[in-house]
Amino acid sequence: MYQAIVFLPLLGALVAGLFGTSLFKNMGRDADVYGGHHDAHGHGGHEEHHGHDDHHGHYHGPVWPMYLTTALLFVSAALSWYVFVGFLHHPEPVKVEVLRWISSGTLTSSWALRIDTLTAVMLVVVNSVSALVHLYSLGYMSHDEHQPRFFAYLSLFTFAMLMLVTSDNLIQMFFGWEGVGLASYLLIGFWYTRASANAAAIKAFVVNRVGDFGFALGIFGVFLAFGSVEFDTIFAGAQGAVGKSIHFLSWDLDALTVLCLLLFMGAMGKSAQFLLHTWLPDAMEGPTPVSALIHAATMVTAGVFLVARMSPLFELAPAAREVVVIVGAVTAFFAATVGLVQNDIKRVIAYSTCSQLGYMFVALGVGGYGIAIFHLFTHAFFKALLFLGAGSVIHAMSGEQDMRKMGGLAPHIRVTWAMMLIGTLALTGVGIPGLFGFAGFYSKDAIIEASFATNHGLAFGLLVIAAFCTSFYSWRLAFMTFNGAPRADKEVMEHVHESGQIMLIPLYLLGIGAIVAGFVFSGYFIGHHEQEFWGNAIFRSAENQVIREMHEVPGLVKWSATIAMLAGLLLAILFYIRNTALPARLAKQHWPIYKFLLNKWYFDELYDFIFVRPAMWLGRVLWKKGDGAVIDGLGPDGVSARVGDVTTQVVKLQTGYVYHYAFAMLIGVAALASWFAFGGTH
Repeated sequence: MYQAIVFLPLLGALVAGLFGTSLFKNMGRDADVYGGHHDAHGHGGHEEHHGHDDHHGHYHGPVWPMYLTTALLFVSAALSWYVFVGFLHHPEPVKVEVLRWISSGTLTSSWALRIDTLTAVMLVVVNSVSALVHLYSLGYMSHDEHQPRFFAYLSLFTFAMLMLVTSDNLIQMFFGWEGVGLASYLLIGFWYTRASANAAAIKAFVVNRVGDFGFALGIFGVFLAFGSVEFDTIFAGAQGAVGKSIHFLSWDLDALTVLCLLLFMGAMGKSAQFLLHTWLPDAMEGPTPVSALIHAATMVTAGVFLVARMSPLFELAPAAREVVVIVGAVTAFFAATVGLVQNDIKRVIAYSTCSQLGYMFVALGVGGYGIAIFHLFTHAFFKALLFLGAGSVIHAMSGEQDMRKMGGLAPHIRVTWAMMLIGTLALTGVGIPGLFGFAGFYSKDAIIEASFATNHGLAFGLLVIAAFCTSFYSWRLAFMTFNGAPRADKEVMEHVHESGQIMLIPLYLLGIGAIVAGFVFSGYFIGHHEQEFWGNAIFRSAENQVIREMHEVPGLVKWSATIAMLAGLLLAILFYIRNTALPARLAKQHWPIYKFLLNKWYFDELYDFIFVRPAMWLGRVLWKKGDGAVIDGLGPDGVSARVGDVTTQVVKLQTGYVYHYAFAMLIGVAALASWFAFGGTH
């Protein structure tokens, strides 16, 4: 069963990718029935068709690759839920060896599936969201000319993530880690004819390589310190590594602190933490289902999973965990402030993802590993719901993504509006302490309470401010999109229509998760059953009582997130319902702050100045001067040029006059005679 969960998506990816356009061609037919209707302008069922002629027209190719990959994902998802429910009652870890993989000297690494509570949670998240994204894509991508390639990429992405979360050693995890990076590159740059998509894909790939360099060094360091990359060996030897040092250059550094910081560097790249976050908003160049997959369940949560899996090391490296707290809190605050002023509907949600990932890392840093995974679990439902809902809005608006050109859509797309409302309620954490709340209410509030309980005052303050900003920009998105008078032109509004049922069914299912996931599962993740539920999947030292302390914080702390949420809601109502002229006036009055936030704290410009331009300059110098002038000039090109010069001079000897040749012969005879006379043998 466990092998089926992991390898069915790979099977779908291989069959769809290799044979999707050639095998069973008689099964091909027009795919317009899925709900990705064309509008009057001939645009297809996604925003990227808009204005790009190469994606116009109906799809007449084989549709079986879409059915096959989607069906296999639903089988994997169903089996994942079966495993997860089993762990709710009898959390018994299982290890399934697939094959012996690497054996070189003392380095041995088997390909094995490690199934424990942490894995079971991730299997549910990854496969459930991926299956629903596949189903949604049946309608959303129904007119794209490259459907088999798209679904093959989606399934490959899912397989790589499953390899990561089921890994039993760091080498296998790194394999899945890089596989996710490759698949994300392919998906973000899916429409390779667009320069912006190519640039975004390369940016994601390069920025992640920075983090992956740290992750690789961390793996090398772990092998150096423990003599193994197997998790069981590493965890068993963790306590013995306390107090040991690593000599680097002229310093003696604490071994566990260095190793954890290097591993966390990898997590920062994949999970788009502050300083390595710039790739995430640009990933919006991919199709909207890709955005939902990357931001909700797979790539961005890999870093959170890594730190949770390595909890036996992080728990013994308090200095490294302090760094995790600071980076997470700053990320949550930074991304929330940038989200306040963004106008692209997908970018607002993207910065929301970045901010929520910051919350998860704060939870990890304070020792609340289960709290972080709980937020990862609930976040997957409502964030996938918001992204797929945004795709439905963009689909209805003939490809428009600018919220300033929307408004008044609620009466036209009531189902999408209702689902987006549920997602917004879950993201902002609407609920009443002690009674009931949406999914985000339980997990996000728990992180804020844990940060206070562990005396991380700065993190607590930044998270509360981020909660206020999250509420404001979430309701801003809802009001600008669905309320007020329409701001789109008449022609677009005439063709606003609800998505087909094939695109709405995933929204219904994710909506249910966004409503009940926190209420139903909080007892297992962070409540009375948490120790039994987690078992040995995560490690907490005896001094780590964050779960107990979290429940004992003052009442005002428990209400702080709710108060921040209500303040953000009221401000959004004032700005975008009551007095719609106020935002523009404030932006004009405080234009430096507005520009600073609109330009994302100028990180892209800063990195362009510090890294990109010098790298391009150095590349040109090495190309033109080093390679062209020195290597080629003195090497192949120089030699060939000198040969040409010599032959040019030699050719001049061939004049065609007999007396020139006779004279040359005479000179030669005289030279030979002279040599025999003076230099010959005596």
